[in-house]
Amino acid sequence: MARQRYHDGLALRQALPGQFLPFLVAAMAFLAALALAGGLAAHGLSQRWTHGAGAVTTVQVPRPDDAASADSTATPASSRIAAVQAVLSATPAVAASHRLGEDELRALLAPWIEQTGDPALPLPAVIELRTVAGQALPATLMASLQARAPGVMMEHDSVWSDRLAALAGSLQACALLAVLVVTTVAVCVVMAATRAGLLTRRQAIALIHSLGATDSYISGRFATRVGLLALGGGLAGSVLALPMLGVLSWLAAPFGTTGDAPAMDWRDPQAWAAMLPHALLWMLVALPPVAGLAGWTTTQLTVRAWLRRLP
Repeated sequence: MARQRYHDGLALRQALPGQFLPFLVAAMAFLAALALAGGLAAHGLSQRWTHGAGAVTTVQVPRPDDAASADSTATPASSRIAAVQAVLSATPAVAASHRLGEDELRALLAPWIEQTGDPALPLPAVIELRTVAGQALPATLMASLQARAPGVMMEHDSVWSDRLAALAGSLQACALLAVLVVTTVAVCVVMAATRAGLLTRRQAIALIHSLGATDSYISGRFATRVGLLALGGGLAGSVLALPMLGVLSWLAAPFGTTGDAPAMDWRDPQAWAAMLPHALLWMLVALPPVAGLAGWTTTQLTVRAWLRRLP
């Protein structure tokens, strides 16, 4: 009994019960984990699009086997597709180019054109370009291609990639705003719980304070109690969020890689951890100590401000 009074001299287990506060902190941690996961997913999708399909430029060359226009580098005997490929090869910003074969073209057009097997269907030559990271195609490239092969068309998905990047940025801003709102609510809950505990033990606190107990002693007892409760709540919220985030990551796996979602052993904890991005795992690990530190700091400031108003 003496040992219990030493560790809980202010009867904080009665003033700050260990059921209400951990539950609320766990709910806040759960929502924060979902918001952080959404922000990371939006960022990852934007990066994959920007460096994947969004970085591809398509060049279409109608009548590729016709003779190219005469100039200083191409002769009338050279074909239009050969002249275009020569220009692209001489462009420093082009990292790689690939001319689609006939089977690739027909597979690409299959959703729009009925495959009758007629080989007489005229198809343009299509070249896929990938640019060097950080470099853009020169503004004069289109004019150079038109000079050698009039009618050439060049399409770049930069408009869609820019829109997706803007959307991803907006989603990340919303995720950050959600985390800030959750943090603010959690801080307000801790402040309200602390003030309620102070009012519950007002006479005892005023007595020991008048007998010489320092502000740091009283605030330290309250902060330790609330910090441990917030730590437990944050841990519970992170653990509860782990299965849902694992399932969402498994469902989103085909959008980040080719093929279907990989097989997963749902009974293996390591499989759950491997499914989640490393950055998200670190955030889930950091949530409990951050929640505990936030609860400890908020309680310290709240108790010290309340003690200053004592006579």
